Order: sequence, then C-alpha cells, then structure tokens
Amino acid sequence: MESTKIDILNGSIYNKLPRYALPIALTGILEQLFNASDVAIVGNFASMDRTVAIAAVGANSPIIGMILNLFIGISLGTNVVIANAIGRKDKKEISKAIYTSIIMAIIGGIIMVIVVEGIIGYLLHLLSVPKEVYPYALIYMRYYLLGMPVIFLYNFETAVFRSTGDTKTPLLVLIFSGILNVLLNLFFVIVFKMNVNGVAIATVIANAISAIILFCLLIKRNYIISFYDIKLDKYCLKKILKIGLPAGIQSAVFNLANIVIQSAINSLGTEVMAASSAAFNIEMVVYYTFNSFSQACTTFVGQNYGAKQIKRCKRILGLCLLEDFMISLFLMMMILMFGRSLLGIFNSHPEVIETGYSRLKLVFLAYLFSMLYEVMSGYLRGFGISFMPAIVTILGVCGVRILWVYFVFEGSKTFFTLMMVYPVSLALTAILIFILLIIDRPAYRFEKGGNINERINIE
Repeated sequence: MESTKIDILNGSIYNKLPRYALPIALTGILEQLFNASDVAIVGNFASMDRTVAIAAVGANSPIIGMILNLFIGISLGTNVVIANAIGRKDKKEISKAIYTSIIMAIIGGIIMVIVVEGIIGYLLHLLSVPKEVYPYALIYMRYYLLGMPVIFLYNFETAVFRSTGDTKTPLLVLIFSGILNVLLNLFFVIVFKMNVNGVAIATVIANAISAIILFCLLIKRNYIISFYDIKLDKYCLKKILKIGLPAGIQSAVFNLANIVIQSAINSLGTEVMAASSAAFNIEMVVYYTFNSFSQACTTFVGQNYGAKQIKRCKRILGLCLLEDFMISLFLMMMILMFGRSLLGIFNSHPEVIETGYSRLKLVFLAYLFSMLYEVMSGYLRGFGISFMPAIVTILGVCGVRILWVYFVFEGSKTFFTLMMVYPVSLALTAILIFILLIIDRPAYRFEKGGNINERINIE
C-alpha cells in the first residue's frame, strides 16, 4: 500500500499533480452517488409513503452539508500542518498532529451531537419542512447524528493520508464502504422493513467501518505507534484550528448562501426546480475535478514550503492552474456537447432540458473563475495563510449571492437573472483572491528573508 504514496518533494511535478488530484475528484463524485443511494432506496422500497420518505432524507441535506463542510474545512488544517512537517522531516510533529486530529474529530463529533440534537427541531421548522415530513426528517437526523464522531474521524483520517501524498487509499476505502452502504440500505429497508431510520443506520455503520479501516492502516504504516500514545497536543491543535477553522467557517457560510439561492429557485416553479436539480448533479463532476487541484496545490505547497523549496512552490501554482484549466475545460466541453441527452436522463420534458442546459452554460462560465480562486486559495493555505482567503470568499461569494437574491433577483425574477449570480460572484472573488496573492506574496517574502512561519507558528 506504500506504493500509493506520491513523492511530492522530488522529481517532476506535472505528472504527479493529476495522479494526486484525480482520485480526490473521483472520491467526491462517488460520495455524491453513494449519498444518492439513500434517496433512491427509500424512494423505491420504503414501506411508508415513499414521497414523504424521500422528502425526509432530502430535508436534512442542508443541515448535514453545513456540519460536514465545517469539519471538512477544519481538516484542511490537519493536511497543511502534517504536510509541512513532512517537508521538514519532523516525525515527532507528524505524530502529534495525527494524534491531535483523531481526538479533535471524536470530541468535535460528540459536541456536535449534543448541540444539533438540542436545535434540530428548530432548524427543521426554519427550513419550512411540511408537517407530514417533519417527524420522519427528525428520526433520520437523530440516527445520523449518532454517527457524527466516526464520520468526522473518517474525514480527518482522509486528510492525514492526503497530506502524505496518498489519495488512492481513501478512494479505495470509500468504494468499499459505499458499496457496503448500498447493501446495508437494501438490507435494512427491504428485509427489516425499516424506512428513513434504516438508511441513516446504514450510513453510520459504513462510515464507522471506513474509519476503523483507515485507523488500522495508520497503525500499519507506523503513523500511530500505540493506541495509548494518542493524546491532544495544544500546540498542534492551535495550528490546525488557525488554518482549518477559517476554511471550515467559509465552507459552512458558502452552504448557507446556496440555501438562499435554492430558495429563490424554488420560487420559480416545479419545472425550474427539476431543471436546476438535474443540471446540478451533472455540474458536480466538473466541480469535484477542479476543486481536487486546489487540494493538490495545498498539499504540494505545504510539503515543499516545509522543505524550503520555494521555487518549487511557485512552479506548483502555475502547473495546478494550467492542468486544472485544461482538464476542467475538456470536461465542460464534453458535457455541453452531450448536455441535453444527459439532462434527458433525469427528466425528458423539453422545457426542463432547455432550462437545465442554460444553467449548465452559465455555471460552467462561472467555474472558470472558481477554478482560479480555488487554486490560488489552495496555494495560500499551503503557506498557512487561511484567514484572509476565507474572509475574501465569504464576502465575494456568499455576500454577493445573498445581496443578489434579495435585490437584483427581486427586481427581475427570471431564471437567467438568478443564474448570473454565479459568474458575477465567482469572477469578483477570483479578482479579490488574485489581489490578495499579489499583496501577500508569501514565496517572494520568504526568498527575501521574510518570516511567514509565524502565521502557523511552525518554527
């Protein structure tokens, strides 16, 4: 399994970036498909009202998305700190960061169970969940909450593997657990005649097994020497949170802005909702692809910054932008070429297909800007610079989207007007991140003898 690791510090870069990034992209795409299995199975095999069952699972998506995005963002702190320590060949720091991440994931999961359990009823009412759906949505979320500690642990362990240059192992474990999740869904719903609680339990079990497998692999690779050595290191915790917490808050607020947009989409009628939903599922293939290069940029820069190979860091940024653009543009062109046929898989109504296709064109235009700011943000995070990119993204993406919906869209309630928020908000954010990069210039200041290590207190 060691052969799955990529040597990030030596040799050519151009061929290693896609080898690192594309398994991350595939992981995201497969996660989306496996999550959809919950909806598909209760929608086809539940013994209760199947429309209600689908709605109950879907009603919790915004809440689950915000929670997971928060902690996945925080796990980026783990990625950067460990990658930097690998670059410096500081084995003690690597172990401390891994141990701290494991404890943080479990404690964070327990805290989240307690907090969300106390407010879940209010959140569901806030989302205007219908009365007939509400009790089942509540049941699903309560079972799902029980798995938060292992779900968080799995995501932090994945961050550990990625920081070492290994993205294939988390992908293989996901494939195994995803198939297990589907089988357990069928078993609990068809055999045990369970409903939304069955698919929630299946998700928890699958994630728990994934977390156990990754934990055992960490032991096998000597990243964890002894179970009894696992303890929280306050110094590592501070560094991880300093980088990861801004990224996590950014992701959570990003999710909130998208909920506002979805609410505006819902106001345009059933056909627009169906078209937007179909297009969204297709768009995710491109999103996960270009976003994976942002994560690659963070890890590659993190390790090389730790090894003080600054010229290599600058080359990584250029290659990430170039390769990400080429691969993403190819995918967009292929999808647009067959877009109407792909949309027809979800819904054959001509108006739905045309509306969905118009969304694809505008969102893909926006993705060209999104790719730029994601990679540049990943580059800055590799140096431990996380707070300002998060602020810029919250203002440029989330702020603009919310203002656009409440002011621009209110004046012209058309689907085109609403969808224009994507290229406008992402273009503005890309410009702001580029300005931030020019002002900060971490590589230049390091080469000139400036100290940027103080940002993450590494030395």
